[in-house]
Amino acid sequence: MRWELICIGVVVGWLFYKYFIVRRWGLEESGVGGGRRRLQPPRGSSGWPVVGETIEFIASGFTSRPVSFMEKRKSIYGKVFRTHILGRPIIVSTDPDVNKVVLQNQGNVFIPSYPKSVIELLGESSILQINGGIQKRLHAIIGGFLRSPQFKARITKDIENSVKLTLSSWMDRKNPYLPLYLQDETKKITFSILVRLLMSVEPGEDLEFLKTEFMEVIKGLICLPIKLPGFRMYKSLQAKERMLKMVRKIVDDRKSAMEKNESKGSGLPNDVIDVLLRDTGESDGSQQRLPLDFISGNIIEMMIPGEDSVPMIMTLAVKYLSDNPAALACLVDENNKLKKRKDESCEEYDWTDYVSLQFTQGVISETLRMANIINAIWRKALEDVEIKGYLIPKGWCVLASLTSVHMDEENYENPEKFDPWRWEKTGATVNSNKFTPFGGGQRLCPGLEFSRLEISIFLHHLVTTYTWVAEEDQIVYFPTVKTRRKLPIIVTPKRNEA
Repeated sequence: MRWELICIGVVVGWLFYKYFIVRRWGLEESGVGGGRRRLQPPRGSSGWPVVGETIEFIASGFTSRPVSFMEKRKSIYGKVFRTHILGRPIIVSTDPDVNKVVLQNQGNVFIPSYPKSVIELLGESSILQINGGIQKRLHAIIGGFLRSPQFKARITKDIENSVKLTLSSWMDRKNPYLPLYLQDETKKITFSILVRLLMSVEPGEDLEFLKTEFMEVIKGLICLPIKLPGFRMYKSLQAKERMLKMVRKIVDDRKSAMEKNESKGSGLPNDVIDVLLRDTGESDGSQQRLPLDFISGNIIEMMIPGEDSVPMIMTLAVKYLSDNPAALACLVDENNKLKKRKDESCEEYDWTDYVSLQFTQGVISETLRMANIINAIWRKALEDVEIKGYLIPKGWCVLASLTSVHMDEENYENPEKFDPWRWEKTGATVNSNKFTPFGGGQRLCPGLEFSRLEISIFLHHLVTTYTWVAEEDQIVYFPTVKTRRKLPIIVTPKRNEA
């Protein structure tokens, strides 16, 4: 009798899903609008009731081929298909042309759409959520600051100091010949640089406090959005409040100092807080300064993409190079030539020295292509949209899969192969529809040049200071890209040649 009730329950649940949920979201193959076949959502499957195809979607992230979920459905339904994952109907695009439209059509047709836990933790005024004039304003002023030659010249020295400090500490360990975990070591480099960039906090108790609390905050990005004691979301929200208290005090103190200083608008801003406090709103015509709570909250949120993405690219570049001796030899040769030239001339490094290393930039691009940290962009349609003959119904989420484009053999020959030389042949740029590791459109990452500079400096000083042997490790792609064992490596200092 119990099994009969279970079977009846499953059937009723399926019928409810099929004839209410499916029709509610317009999933019938006949299309939208009274059976008209002129505009139809892409073909696909809704999977199981409630869970949809979520299990298979997540499981693919723990394999060596994270795009297998996309490839399987692309082979059946085409480059744009519909599915049901993470509790919602979703249209997935692996087409670079469709992705371009979705990414560029920001605000008036497509808006960001993130899991509920992200919205709960970051808030509606998060830089990841806001749209329109305020988003353009923030993007413009921060991007302008990060691209300025004066900033690049100054930050180059800061990055060099942080990299050299971390690398030298490797030989100060009790047993320097034991493996160290590169994924943790690269985060030591990038976190201090990031916090200095955002709010000029120097190494010490404040930096350690921010690091500890920030680790608690990001644990709640993918979790059940339950704000009760004992749950992950509650702990992360508490950590964010403690961070906000410190950041708000920094913002208040800086604001007071600027008001006392008659020359507050002159000179290069020291950090992002300075940039946001100085902005008067003239760029968007609002003539209003940004609220201090808004600045404080978004300073914390700017730490999220910057803290995780750059150290992982550093780590994965070393992993790929370790598995490809020929590429490593070319990288070492190119960087040794730069070091020799600088040693002989007794000149200091300039940021242009690093970014002009052609093969090094190819290594970075190839690492970004193969292990895209931002593997997809999530958007929601505000109205019915037709792109290349596909209908995206109003209210639907669109997942623009960047990784699928990067690993498509139509776009890259032998996409599974780590081949930094391919960038010398193609001359591809970050603006290509087929290479979008930093997103695109109005939300193209404003720190992309800064990120490349940071990775270039790390690779240069690593390969000119040490040799290493990496232990076997695997890459995990869900919920974000990580190495399973944090990439253990054994390093050996290079001898100084006379």
